[in-house]
Amino acid sequence: MADGAIFAKKPELTLAQHKFAVFNGTPEQRTEALQKLSDGIKQDKMVDFYAQLVSEGVFENDAALAKELEAGSTAQLAELDKNYAEAKEEHGDLEQNESSIHRAVFFAQIGAEDRAHAAYEEVLQRPTTTLNQKLDIVFGKLRLGLFAYNPQIIQKEIERAHELVNKGGDWDRRNRLKAIECIWHCSQRQFKEASDLFIECLSTFASPELMSMADFVCHGALACAVVMTRADIKKKVLDAPEVVEVMGAIPAVERMLRSLYECNYASFFTALADVETQHLRVSRYLFAHRRYFTREMRIRAYAQLLESYLSLTLKSMAESFGVSQEFIDSELSRFVAAGRLHCVIDKVGGIVVTNRPDTKNAQYQRTVKQGDLLLNRIQKLAGIVSM
Repeated sequence: MADGAIFAKKPELTLAQHKFAVFNGTPEQRTEALQKLSDGIKQDKMVDFYAQLVSEGVFENDAALAKELEAGSTAQLAELDKNYAEAKEEHGDLEQNESSIHRAVFFAQIGAEDRAHAAYEEVLQRPTTTLNQKLDIVFGKLRLGLFAYNPQIIQKEIERAHELVNKGGDWDRRNRLKAIECIWHCSQRQFKEASDLFIECLSTFASPELMSMADFVCHGALACAVVMTRADIKKKVLDAPEVVEVMGAIPAVERMLRSLYECNYASFFTALADVETQHLRVSRYLFAHRRYFTREMRIRAYAQLLESYLSLTLKSMAESFGVSQEFIDSELSRFVAAGRLHCVIDKVGGIVVTNRPDTKNAQYQRTVKQGDLLLNRIQKLAGIVSM
């Protein structure tokens, strides 16, 4: 158990993603996901996970397959119990703990979530468990939380992992924790935190058990798209060698980012639609934020275009985005009313007039207000001291 890699791979998170695609993907994505789910269940003898999918209507009950999975998992558990008994008789505490962790991993592998958590926790509480073993156990429990998407468990185990890493975790485990946190922040719509962690661990990403490099770049790049400046997107994302290497696997994301940077707004809109269909709708971590993401990206594109002009016609703006004037008028009206865009629409003249906020004056007013607060506090303090 030198590096913990064995214990970080079960259950396979890709299977949870395939299950999600069955319910939310296109017909083609659903067909592919069903096949991959079936293959994964048979390979890992996932008897409990199969029963769960049957109860949820993903698969029809196949008694023969269920019997086969039960027999395979029972035989494997018996072998693990035998190994633990041998370790208890012939070896020391380290080997006994490793055997126990293997047993917990097996429960995670077949989808027996409660039994896996209990088995992990039992080893974690032993006084003989080493720091690295504790970290691998916490990563295993964290993986279970991600597989079932249980926010309470995920947050709890991330905090526990931080405590253990701060006590002396190695570079590999620290880096894996950063990658997990990046994806977790994406799922919580904390895109600033996610983008910072993405840039920090991009060049050292070594967590294929979490997701593929292409999927990691996809999630990280989308987080960056919401919060980073145009210049930083080009420098830190589009031009990053690690990103360039995998962009061929996520062309819609590249087209969206590049067209935004190059101010090709018609291409940006079509790419944004593709990103929603191909990535946001089938990502377990981003699905809940798909409307927020597409709205924020549209606002960003509108604001970027408006920054270049004092005024422009609705017709030219609609042509820039490849949409109708009615659509642009409706979009701008909604975002202006919400205070998200700084412009005025002259419906009669068909013109959009920008009214950029006076940032210098706002900064001056804020400084004066803060100064008044400070003076009031000093006066109160002087009164107390004089007493």
